[in-house]
Amino acid sequence: MIKDMTIQTFLDELASKSSTPGGGGAAAISGAMGAALISMVANFTIGKKGYEEVEQDSQEILAKSEVLRMKLTEAIQDDIRVFDRVMASYGMPKETDEEKQARSTEIQAALKEATDVPLECAKLCHEVVKLSQPIAEKGNKNVISDAGVAVLAGYAGLRSAALNVYINIGGIKDQEFVETRRKKLEDILDGMDGLKDEIYDIVKDKL
Repeated sequence: MIKDMTIQTFLDELASKSSTPGGGGAAAISGAMGAALISMVANFTIGKKGYEEVEQDSQEILAKSEVLRMKLTEAIQDDIRVFDRVMASYGMPKETDEEKQARSTEIQAALKEATDVPLECAKLCHEVVKLSQPIAEKGNKNVISDAGVAVLAGYAGLRSAALNVYINIGGIKDQEFVETRRKKLEDILDGMDGLKDEIYDIVKDKL
């Protein structure tokens, strides 16, 4: 499992000629790192003197960030699985008309799944960015810079996942599916540039 690799092994694999892990897995890891940093700031806030008033809020943030971290970690393997399915579909035989039809059908089904996986990753990274705001506002000032890194990591994951959606819908013939997924992605991305900058500035002003 990718998630059980050491950082060095993962980076070596990422840099190699192997197609997986690739940008999709990197997007998920970026989001997972953002979620982990939110958890870190929350953990440094819970039980600390001077932060009693935000104790409950910090615990709730921690619970949400840990769920996001788990889901985004799982998304790394999901990305590899769907990429392998796409590659396998293109490798199907195409000598007869029946084989060509079966191959075309599988390619389209694989591309649809390969669109939905990064779309879900983008949605999760969107939540990471949003969750960075309350911890940036309420978290322990001694580690508040980590809240800034969290929002940037989540945003990087969001934009990276979006690229994987765009590249896969480009090969899909079902235009209703394409437009539906494009609209979902645009809704996820809407306002994120401004929110990322706003949270970054909140953190920077506290340094």
